[in-house]
Amino acid sequence: MMQKNFKGTQNRWVYDTATLRDPAINELYELWRYRDLLQLLVVNRIKTRYKRSVLGVVWTLLNPLLNTLVLTIAFSQIFRFNVPNYAIYILSGLLFWNFFAQSTNDAMDTLVWGSSLLKRIYIPRTIFAVAVVGNGLINYLLALIPLAVIMLILRHPFTLNLLALPAAILIFAMFALGFSLLVSTVAVFFVDFVYIFNVLLSVWFYLTPIIYPITILPERFLPFFRLNPLVHLLQIFRMLIYEGASPSGMLWGAAFALATVTLLAGWIIFTRKVDEFAYRI
Repeated sequence: MMQKNFKGTQNRWVYDTATLRDPAINELYELWRYRDLLQLLVVNRIKTRYKRSVLGVVWTLLNPLLNTLVLTIAFSQIFRFNVPNYAIYILSGLLFWNFFAQSTNDAMDTLVWGSSLLKRIYIPRTIFAVAVVGNGLINYLLALIPLAVIMLILRHPFTLNLLALPAAILIFAMFALGFSLLVSTVAVFFVDFVYIFNVLLSVWFYLTPIIYPITILPERFLPFFRLNPLVHLLQIFRMLIYEGASPSGMLWGAAFALATVTLLAGWIIFTRKVDEFAYRI
C-alpha cells in the first residue's frame, strides 16, 4: 500500500501527497479489502453472545416476546392506552429501538474498551462499527419472526406494503451506522461520554413514541417531538407493519436524506480523526 504513495525518480522513491486518497474513500476501499475479516467479526459476535446460553439464538426470539408481554400488560391494562392490537404496536417499536440502542452502544464499547488490536496491527477502524451494525441487522431479522407469530395469532393483516420493509431496514441501518460512527468518535476523545450516552438513551427512549401513541401528546409539544429523527424513521416501520399502509414519497425521501446525511457525516468525521485513535484508546 505504501508504494502507491511514492513515485520513482532516478532509482529513488519520493513521497507524493498528491497520490494519497481522501481518508473517507480510502477507508471504504480498505473495508472492502478486509471484507473477509468483517464477515468473521460478525459471525464471532453472534457465537460469543450465545456461547454460554442454554437457549442460544432462541433467546433472540423469546426476549422481545417476554418484553412485549410485560409492557402490554403494564400499558394496555394499567395505563389503558386505547391502541388496537397493542402487542403488535409496541413490539414493532421495541425491535426498532433495540436495533438502534444496541448498535450504538456496542459500537462505542467495542472501539473504546476492546480495540487494543488497533495498537498491534493495521485494520480498518470502521470495521468494528460495521460489524456491530451487521450483527444488529441479523438479530433484528430474527426478531421479526416472533412479530410475525403475534400478527398471526391476533389475525393482523399481512399487506403487500410489507414488501417495502427491506428498504426501510436498509435506511435505518444507514442511520444507525452513521450515528454509531459519530458517537464512537466522541467516546474515543471523551471516555465519560460512554456513560453519559447510556443516560441519554434512556431519556431518548421515552421521548420516542415506542410504548405510547404520539396522539396522546398535547398539540403544543408535537413540533418538539418531530425534531427527534427516530420519530420519522419509526413512523415508516409502524405504517408498514402496524397500519399496513404505504408511507408517502415525502416521508421516504426525508428518511433517506436523514440516513444519508448521518452516514456521510459519521463516516467523514470518523475517518478524519481515526489516525488519532491509537494514542487515545
